[in-house]
Order: sequence, then structure tokens, then C-alpha cells
Amino acid sequence: MANAYQKLVDEFMAKLIAKNPNEKEFHQAVMEVVESLIPFVEENPKYKAAKILERMCEPERTILFRVPWTDDKGEIQINKGYRIEMNSAIGPYKGGLRFHPTVNLGILKFLAFEQVLKNSLTTLPMGGGKGGSDFDPKGKSDNEVMRFCQSFMTELQRHIGADTDVPAGDIGVGGREIGFMFGQYKRLRNEFVGVLTGKGLEWGGSLIRPEATGYGQVYFAAEMLKTRGLDFKGKIVCVSGSGNVAQYATEKATMLGGKVVTLSDSEGYIYDPKGIDAEKLAFVMNLKNVKRGRIKEYCDKYPEAKFVAGKRPWEVKCDVALPSATQNEINGDDAKMLVANGCYCVSEGANMPSTPEAIEVYIDKKILYGPGKAANAGGVATSGLEMSQNSMRLSWTREEVDQRLHNIMINIHKNCVKYGTESDGFINYVKGANIGGFVKVAEAMLAQGLV
Repeated sequence: MANAYQKLVDEFMAKLIAKNPNEKEFHQAVMEVVESLIPFVEENPKYKAAKILERMCEPERTILFRVPWTDDKGEIQINKGYRIEMNSAIGPYKGGLRFHPTVNLGILKFLAFEQVLKNSLTTLPMGGGKGGSDFDPKGKSDNEVMRFCQSFMTELQRHIGADTDVPAGDIGVGGREIGFMFGQYKRLRNEFVGVLTGKGLEWGGSLIRPEATGYGQVYFAAEMLKTRGLDFKGKIVCVSGSGNVAQYATEKATMLGGKVVTLSDSEGYIYDPKGIDAEKLAFVMNLKNVKRGRIKEYCDKYPEAKFVAGKRPWEVKCDVALPSATQNEINGDDAKMLVANGCYCVSEGANMPSTPEAIEVYIDKKILYGPGKAANAGGVATSGLEMSQNSMRLSWTREEVDQRLHNIMINIHKNCVKYGTESDGFINYVKGANIGGFVKVAEAMLAQGLV
């Protein structure tokens, strides 16, 4: 039977690759999902007859546009702008904007496809989308970033709205960029609505939104650990990245009693055997969010730490790994090294940070592995909570939002356990997240007819 399923998976992927050539990240994301879903779809012929899976792999709308802007020298620059509106079966499109030189159609389609399932898992009424540009905010002045964001939003505003498509931040898009884009949207549309999430607290933002992805990632890891009678107390934790997700994953893991010993950026990683406590984390936040410096500067301030250039932190011995940087940052060899060094829990804060070979290692060794679409759903869940507050013209307290976030992550974990528990009792979170996310969207698509 397994061979018959594999043949169906291969046929499905061959068609998808032929229709979407040269989009390897998109192929990878779909492959990982389809392997879990084809057996489930075969057992549920209503989904097969309606070609739900095929339809979910095709964006409802793909928007591409040019973004011209002027730099501080007065020279004209031109970037590409994108918005992939993937699926609106359960709510308005929802998903981040990424500003990074590596942005292309394949990466955004992978992110939008993952977003559909992730948003479904949150149980909130949100469809899936993703967008961005190959613009690089690094090294640009505030005025250059503002001019780019205003030009980008001048086109994007035609396609988004509080009940249509609600973008958020992602890599390269933080509070500064959201502010500039929101200002331009308001100026052009003459309306103050909850059209972007990740806004400043003074103008419609939600408490806990900056912390949400990292906090949720750790809450999910804590739920996985509970299934084996464990918690974070005394555990050695490796975190990759040093941006928003990594910072707050570090904060929450430390609050729960873990010792975070690594952070990284594109130049390499730092290893601090004494642990990155609250005071050290405050230094990192200032370094990265205000000074926009490099992580190696941490070692100038704390000489007991060492900087390892050109590498990722997966060679460091740990109990829990929290990949929080970018896609495909853990390959098969990294995963083998993690497991050999005693790591038994991986919870993903980034989108698809583990390659298929790495995932194979996790499943084969039966370690606790929370895939991004489940483990990092806290960010978009809190974006959904921001949308709710905007719609009601209310602002909830920090404790209230954090409690709602925590409950959502507990429910996502329960959903993964429901669909992912295998006959030997092992919880396959990949299978659980894929099927759990799929069912809600599939049922909505069936109900709404062939659209």
C-alpha cells in the first residue's frame, strides 16, 4: 500500500513541478505536505473527487509589480513587488511581507502555501497569503526605507483591505516598515482600518504581537515535552537567529527555566556557556533592533562567549533546538549531529528551517519535532487577535493576549496529537499538523463550491 501511495505522490509532484518550474522551495513545501495528505485524501474520496489538494496548490491570485523609488543620492532604484493570495476559504488572506534580496516567486509561494495550513491550525478565521520584495532594508537610511515602503504600498493598496487581505511583517519588515506602509495606505485610501498587523501600540497594535512567534514556539515545545513528562527547567537550549523570533524564544525559554546558549546571524553564531540571561538578552535586543549591529559584537561585551564564524549553532550540545532564522538552515548532517549530541526536541520558529533529510532524521529517531506550520503559528495567531481588537475598537491587556496565545498553542498541539498519533503511540507532528490544517480548509472549500 505504501508503494501505491508513493506512486500517487510522485505523479502529483511531477505535475506540480511541470506547472511551476524552478520554484524549488515551493516544491519542497508541497512535497512535505502531500506525503502526509495523499493517504488521507485516498481514504476520504470526497476530497479527491473535488481535487481539493490540487486547488490548494494553485494561488487564487498572484500579483507582481514594479517598485520604483529614489535613494539618498537621488538615483532611481527599481525592485520587484509581490503578493500571493493563496486561499481565502476560511477568511481574508493573512500572511507576512518579506523584504530580502532572496525573495522570489518560489519562496513566496512556499510561504503562502504553508500559511494556509498554519492559519487553519490556529482555529481563527484567516486565509493564507504572503508577499514582499527583493528590496534589502539593511544599510538603508530611514528615509530610503520610507520612500521604498510608500512606493510599494502605492501599488499594494489596490489589492488589500481589512476584509480582503491583511498583510503583516516578516524578515526585513518590522515596526518601522509597517508604520511607513500603514501611513501610506491611510493617506491613499482615506480610512483608518486594521489592514496591516504588527502596528505600533499607539495606532492599533496589539500587546504581545512582537513576542508572539517566539513565545508560541516555546509554548509548543513545552507541550511536546509534557508528553514525555518533561519541562524546560534546567534544559540546555540552542537558538538560531537573533531577530524578533529568536529574541523572544530566548526570553520565554529562559522564563520557563531553560538555559539558552547560542544565537546567530548570517556571519556565524555565538556560544555563551553561562547562558543568555535577561541582561544579556537586553543587550542583544538593543544591538539588533536599535543599532542594527552584528551578533559577533556580543563577544566584545561578554568575553566569556565565543563567536564561530561562518557556521550555524547545531554543533553545540543541547536538549532543545529552536531554529528561528530562515528556511533550510538545518540539513541532514546537522540533524544527525543534533541527535548524536543528545537533542530530543526541535521546535521551529522559522518557516521550513529543516530540510527533508533533517525531518527524516527526526522522525526516524522518534524525537519531538514541531514543524513550523504548527510551532510558529503563534505569530499569525496574535495577528488574528490584533485584527479582532481592531474590528471591535478595543485593546486587550498583555496578560489577556498572552493567555489567548497560550491557549491557541495548546489547542494546535492537541490537534496535531489527534491526527498525528501513530499505532505505536509516537506522535508524528508533521502528519498531525498537515492533516489538522488541511481538514478545516478542505471542508470550507467543499461547502463553497468550485471557486
